Amino acid sequence: MLIFTLIPQLPPAIDGVGDYALNLACQLRKDCNIQTHFIVGNPEWCGATEIEGFAVSQVSDRSADGLLSVLLGDRPSAVLLHYVGYGYAQRGCPVWLIKGLQRWKTLFPQQPLITMFHEISASGPPWTSAFWLSSLQRSLAASLAQLSDRCLTSKQLYAEIIANISRGKHPQIPVLPVFSNIGEPKELLPLSKRQQRLVVFGSVANRIRVYQESQAVLDYVCQKLNIHEVWDIGNPTGLNLSSNTKVPILEIGKQPAEEVSDILADSVAAFSNYNPDFLAKSTIFAAYCAHRLLPINAKSSISIVDGIETGKHYWMPNPQSSYEPGDKLDMQAIADYAYSWYQTHNLSNHASLFAAKLLEVSHT
Repeated sequence: MLIFTLIPQLPPAIDGVGDYALNLACQLRKDCNIQTHFIVGNPEWCGATEIEGFAVSQVSDRSADGLLSVLLGDRPSAVLLHYVGYGYAQRGCPVWLIKGLQRWKTLFPQQPLITMFHEISASGPPWTSAFWLSSLQRSLAASLAQLSDRCLTSKQLYAEIIANISRGKHPQIPVLPVFSNIGEPKELLPLSKRQQRLVVFGSVANRIRVYQESQAVLDYVCQKLNIHEVWDIGNPTGLNLSSNTKVPILEIGKQPAEEVSDILADSVAAFSNYNPDFLAKSTIFAAYCAHRLLPINAKSSISIVDGIETGKHYWMPNPQSSYEPGDKLDMQAIADYAYSWYQTHNLSNHASLFAAKLLEVSHT
């Protein structure tokens, strides 16, 4: 079975959706014998015509004609679209993409389209373009949902929105929180046998937020957990990280996925400052859970969102509280709950569900 997979970018570009799509394609090939031909939706992307043994094509320009000319190059069993508006258009309104898919569907109504909604629309204060364009973004997402034969998403809230904007076409949408893009080790040491090390991993913007907004909490965590070193992993932040810290911070820099996985697998904890209601969309949180360490987030949610519960699946430190899960048993319990939550949507389970949807539509 051959499918087209339409994505904004692929490596070597730094793009979470591209990494997600590539890992999923590898697992679909391995587990289900489903072959992928990638179509990159960014004409300025610079990469090879083959990656990991997969053919790669690219739109010549962001236009309906440009997309259609690539889609007409072969007759796949289905087209899988990874949708994130800002990946296909600077202001998140890829009119060209929707028009191109509509024209393709008109020519080949029997060709199935499956859409993975990584995002639907943005929002923001009135002085931002996201505020003024959110209505158009939502309208484009609605058109795409109605055009698609099957839809999936990474967040329950998105599933409810898609069900609404699809006008009844998709009443039940599978929800799959994202998987770890840096691997899923099978053998993992208990926390008691790991280095007393805490990891801060992720994009430059996310890590800067940790150090600029949560330094006091980070210091408290290190003292509470008897952390000996903090390892900062990723492109340099440009900050003087050790200037105001009580525990040494080692800037490890950007590392291959295998090396990051090894570091996480031998660390007791990892720290982030992320919107707690969107942890299911965070590949960093997914990596922390997959490596069975103690996930720590600087913010908490008052409700259970996407199956994630504060204090159960991650620790939100509270220096003012008289009780904190500081001993190894409490840490291990949270690490185990996070790991178990992750297993329900790990990469293998992703591939199984995507394969089922692809086979479903290709046989109808």
